[in-house]
Amino acid sequence: METILGIVQVIISIVMIFLVLLHSGKDAGLSGAFGIGGGGSSFGGGSLVERNLDRWTIFFAVLFVVNTIVLLKI
Repeated sequence: METILGIVQVIISIVMIFLVLLHSGKDAGLSGAFGIGGGGSSFGGGSLVERNLDRWTIFFAVLFVVNTIVLLKI
């Protein structure tokens, strides 16, 4: 079980790195390369793609923390 959770932890880590790199920063980051960035909305909140990217990043961050706690308890 510990081996499976360790492998899942590595996969979650790779996905988290990819998601964080997709976020647009000061210089638009990698998100501009994939067409995700590109100006904020005048109504605030950003585009649907940016909000979904935020949601996925938060989801995988929580999953990472939970998996880490479970690995420490084993």
